[in-house]
Amino acid sequence: MKYFSRLLIALLGAVAAVLLLATPALAFCGFYVAKADASLYNQASQVVIARDGDRTVLTMANDYQGAVQDFALVVPVPGVLKQEQVRVGEAKIIERLDGFSAPRLVEYFDANPCEVYFPTRGAGDGVFQSAPEAESRGRDRSLGVTVESQFTVGEYDIVILSALESDGLETWLRQNGYQIPQGAAQLLQPYIRQGLKFFVAKVNLAEFDKGGFRSLRPLMMAYESPRFMLPIRLGMINAQGEQDLIIYLLSPKGQAELVNYRLVKIPSDANIPEFVQQKFPEFYRALFNTAHQREQKKVAFLEYAWDMGSCDPCSADPLTPEELKQAGVFWLTPEQLGNGSANVFITRMHVRYSRDRFPEDLRFQETGNREQFQGRYVIQHPYKGEIACGAAQPYQASVRERQEQEIQILARLTGWPTQEIRQQVKLINLEPQPWWRQLFN
Repeated sequence: MKYFSRLLIALLGAVAAVLLLATPALAFCGFYVAKADASLYNQASQVVIARDGDRTVLTMANDYQGAVQDFALVVPVPGVLKQEQVRVGEAKIIERLDGFSAPRLVEYFDANPCEVYFPTRGAGDGVFQSAPEAESRGRDRSLGVTVESQFTVGEYDIVILSALESDGLETWLRQNGYQIPQGAAQLLQPYIRQGLKFFVAKVNLAEFDKGGFRSLRPLMMAYESPRFMLPIRLGMINAQGEQDLIIYLLSPKGQAELVNYRLVKIPSDANIPEFVQQKFPEFYRALFNTAHQREQKKVAFLEYAWDMGSCDPCSADPLTPEELKQAGVFWLTPEQLGNGSANVFITRMHVRYSRDRFPEDLRFQETGNREQFQGRYVIQHPYKGEIACGAAQPYQASVRERQEQEIQILARLTGWPTQEIRQQVKLINLEPQPWWRQLFN
């Protein structure tokens, strides 16, 4: 028996640090210590869209779990794709994009307060930014379904279909071994009315076994269309609840924006208590859930927007031009590929959607906005050495004040009870410390 994967991606032309002293403070360069990538979510689908003008390369990484012989994917496409327009991608490239753009935790260290230093940003700054062949063809025609093309790419058998009626398409799929969830015809009809074709893929078991693959690799397709969209309605047919979708949009121009839904920056640039370093994945899940609830579940979140030639701080090395090419970037010149430069801007969006909250497919637009943004969370470690000057008491008092601010910020970001957070925070000791304490402890 054949099943749809959990997410059927439908395509319509695309698919502080702080010291609160009156004296100056030193801002050390921080470094990345953890990231919140797609592995935080049990079933997160990922899509890469590389687009310049009307040209698009779409890569779909399916979160399918089960026997490979039961896998099937149905994707509405703008026209009949040829075999050379489809290829199998590499999961590691999507992992690289994920790691590069994931929200990250960074840490900074206070300097000795006896030294002269410059003020840093306040602890709360920036928070809440917000199938016999002739007979088969006869049956297909009677259903209004035409097999426009069929070929094998890697471990996938692919058929391109056109259909006159959604009921006929649903019947064809069922007769060819696909168990279609109830309501499929209703959701297929709008795409048929627009004259779209249907890209149907299933696993070729012989090729899969011969390749020695352990999991299904991503599928990539190239096409041209003036419509820059990622319809998600088919993905709701057999959804058991809310679904997470992470979209990496690559462009030579700048940020991609959503046209028909609000795009909200994930709360960022927040100073949080030191103990979060040991439970960063739990922290970010709670933060995302809280932000999602606060926005009444009807928005997409911007988690990263940056030129891919740099990062600060880096949660992973920027992709090389060759890796970007593997991710679908097609506009790089031979010179750019040869000298290591690249003109690629990445926008990372995170959508948690359900049928009732997202009644429309996602529509995007390219922009020239190159404003940088990242989901970034800061741990500021207090100075732990001996303070051999009169700044000890004022400094320690400022750190206690900072720690209280971090407790309140963490509670707002995550919804965790303030008292439970406070119990995990090691408040700095305001009593003068003997000079030998650090050595003997």
